[in-house]
Amino acid sequence: MGMFQLIKAGGITIYALVLYSVLSIAIIMERLIYYHSRSKVNREDFMVDIKNQLERDNLRHAITMCTGMCRDADTPFANVVSAGLNAFGRGEKEISSNMERSIVVQTNMLSRFTTTVGTISSTAVYIGLLGTVIGIMKAFHSISATGAGGISVVINGISEALISTAAGLLVAVPAVMAYNYFMKRIDGFITDMELCASETLDLLSGKHK
Repeated sequence: MGMFQLIKAGGITIYALVLYSVLSIAIIMERLIYYHSRSKVNREDFMVDIKNQLERDNLRHAITMCTGMCRDADTPFANVVSAGLNAFGRGEKEISSNMERSIVVQTNMLSRFTTTVGTISSTAVYIGLLGTVIGIMKAFHSISATGAGGISVVINGISEALISTAAGLLVAVPAVMAYNYFMKRIDGFITDMELCASETLDLLSGKHK
């Protein structure tokens, strides 16, 4: 069977799964590009540069470095460090609060659209099963309505109905894998931001003393 024949045989649920598939692929590609563009800077090297600038009392230059990094690569931990440096002189509590708020903002941006992929991964299989159930019901209804049947008719109807289940799995499996990968990447970004926040707070506390 060709692609269009499979879609036609699968029934209305196939159209929903095709829409799911297009949406899932679009989000996955967008997120992969988004994460890649924000992971070009090494956190340890960046913090060494910031530490060197602060040890030389070049707070303004350190802020400029963060601003440039945020503008060029929009690196999440650079935004967090920038929030801390810009709050210098207002007390440790406000510095910490500024960085915590920045972490929340950056985490929300990193998590954007990922819940949609998670929803697709968890519901695509059930939509496929729904299509299978509907297809089987149609097959038996046709048999009862026409009075003609036989094992070949039943098998043909069920095979067409199972197309929906197969389509649901084809949509769900990549979405599950992508969602798990996104969660791992987000956890990595959060870890980097928290480590940078902690180190920045220590550096500014030492500078204040």
